[in-house]
Amino acid sequence: MQSIIDIQQLTKQYGDGHLALDNVSAQIGAGEIIALLGPNGAGKTTLISIICGLTTISTGAVSIDGYDVVRDYRRTRSMIGLVPQELMLEPFETVLGTVKLSRGLFGQKPSPAYIEKILRQLSLWERRNTQIRELSGGMKRRVLIAKALSHEPKVLFLDEPTAGVDVDMRRETWKVIKDLKKRGVTIVLTTHYIEEAEEIADRIAVINGGKILLIEEKTELIKRLGTKQLWIDINRPITKVPLSLSGLDIQIENTGMRLIYKYDASMEQVDVTSVLAALTEEGVSIIDVHTYQSSLEDIFVGLVAEEST
Repeated sequence: MQSIIDIQQLTKQYGDGHLALDNVSAQIGAGEIIALLGPNGAGKTTLISIICGLTTISTGAVSIDGYDVVRDYRRTRSMIGLVPQELMLEPFETVLGTVKLSRGLFGQKPSPAYIEKILRQLSLWERRNTQIRELSGGMKRRVLIAKALSHEPKVLFLDEPTAGVDVDMRRETWKVIKDLKKRGVTIVLTTHYIEEAEEIADRIAVINGGKILLIEEKTELIKRLGTKQLWIDINRPITKVPLSLSGLDIQIENTGMRLIYKYDASMEQVDVTSVLAALTEEGVSIIDVHTYQSSLEDIFVGLVAEEST
């Protein structure tokens, strides 16, 4: 995959000595959706602000499509659309006027057809003559996305794109983001909704304490770091695991009425049949069996907790 964003040994240290970013290096591929996950204060907003040219670099370098964000600020900024978390809009301006003005600020020639296209994609066309102050919070967030897309950027940054919106609006926004990817737009989003990253991202980046802990394809990450559990409910309580299963990670819970077998989700072959057969040989009747696989949220929480210790 060809990189469109290249981050090399990036450090940001503020005047009070706070190290917001610590030697961060990463490459983001053209046309991918990457979710940037991390707790509050991890460095997510600082990283995005530097890439967008809003915050100065202490050391290191960032380039967009081969252009340095410091030396070639105007060129790189024109390639970027930014949707901030805050709903910063002129309340008495109309939806259409807001988006047209944003396109003009980037020096783009008027294009009524393109503006209509993105407003329709975002379900805003019917509200084009409505003043911003009359819109719901979810609709205002869509206006922010339309503004960010008004100058046809190659890269779109979304800072908590579905914060404060209802479930239906969140899922509609996910569809919009997926449609943008199909058009070739590279999307970087920060989110506190782990299911959001799990639903729409191609790759996951986890940042904590100003350091990138990992960047990995979502499915591979879950496969590599995820765990599976086999829950076995039995007909009578037991106090110890059968000797033949002593080498496996099996725990007894629910006052001896349930066995939980934990194994690596990346294992291609797991001898679940042997576990069940061993219990049968012990004279234990199995009432119910079901499995559980760790989610991206489980992995994220584990990574952050491990880094903090």
